[in-house]
Amino acid sequence: MRGNQTWITEVTLLGFQTDLAVECFLFGLFFLFYFFTLLGNGVILGIICLDHRLHTPMCFFLSHLAIVDMSYASNNVPKMLANLVSKRRTISFIPCIMQTFLYLAFAHIECLILVVMSYDRFVAICHPLHYTVIMNWRVCTILGAASWILSFLLALVHLVLILRLPFCGPHKINHFFCEILSVLKLACADTTLNQIVIFAACVFILVGPLCLVLVSYARILMAILRIQSGEGRKKAFSTCSSHLCVVGLFFGSAIIMYMAPKSQNPETQQKILSLFYSLFNPMLNPLIYSLRNAEVKSALRRALWKERSA
Repeated sequence: MRGNQTWITEVTLLGFQTDLAVECFLFGLFFLFYFFTLLGNGVILGIICLDHRLHTPMCFFLSHLAIVDMSYASNNVPKMLANLVSKRRTISFIPCIMQTFLYLAFAHIECLILVVMSYDRFVAICHPLHYTVIMNWRVCTILGAASWILSFLLALVHLVLILRLPFCGPHKINHFFCEILSVLKLACADTTLNQIVIFAACVFILVGPLCLVLVSYARILMAILRIQSGEGRKKAFSTCSSHLCVVGLFFGSAIIMYMAPKSQNPETQQKILSLFYSLFNPMLNPLIYSLRNAEVKSALRRALWKERSA
C-alpha cells in the first residue's frame, strides 16, 4: 500500500446524533451564538479601528484576537449548522483536510496572541516608564506577524503528516467538523508519529505559553499590590482579570482535550470541548473585554453617544 494513496473521496460528519426536535433547537441556539460571535467581535474590531484612543498595543492585539475568533468560528460553525438541518451530512475529503488545517492554525494563533497580550500587560504594569519604548509599533507588528506565520507553519507540519497517510475508511467522523483526532481515525495506517507530533505541539503551543502567562501574571500581581493608588490598582486588576478569564477558558479546554487522560466517552468529550473553541470562547471574548476593559467600555459609550446625537 503506497503511503500517499487516498481512497476516501468524502466523509460523513455524524454530528450530535439526536432526534429532529433537538437538532432544530440546537440549530437555533448555535445560530444565535454564531451571530453574536460575529457581531461582538465585529463591534470590537470596528471600534478599535475607528477610535484613535484605542490605537494602543493592547487593543492592537485585541483586534488580532477578534479576527482570529471570527475566522475560527466561521471555519467550523457554518458546516455544523448546515448539517443540523440537512439529511446529507457529507463533506469532500479535501475541504475536510483544509478545515482541519485552518482549525489548527487559528487555534495556534489564539494561543500565541494570548501570550503576547500577557507580555504587553506585564510590561505596562511592571515597567510603565519604559512601556512605549519596549512595546513600540515595530515590536507589536513583529509579534503579531510572527504569531500568524509560526502558527500556519505549525499547522502545515500537521497537514503534511496527515497527507502522507493512506485513508481507506471508515467513511464516518463522529464529530461536527473535521477535528484532527477524528480525522486520524480514518487512516488505515499507523498514526503514532502524528500522535507524537500532536503531543509535542501541545507542549510547545499550550504548556509552554501557559507557563509564560502564569509567570507574567505572578509578576503582575506583585506589582499591582505595590501600587499606592486605589484607582490605579482597580484599573490594573480590571484589565488583567479580563485577560485571565479568556486565558483560563481557552487553555483549560485545550489541555483537557489534547493532554488530559481520555474519559469513558472521549468522542462526546471532544464535541463538548470543541463547542467551547468554536462557539463559546469566540462569543465570550468580546463580552469579557467590553465589560472588564475600561478603555473599550469608554469607546463603546462614545460610539453609542455619537449615534444617538446623530
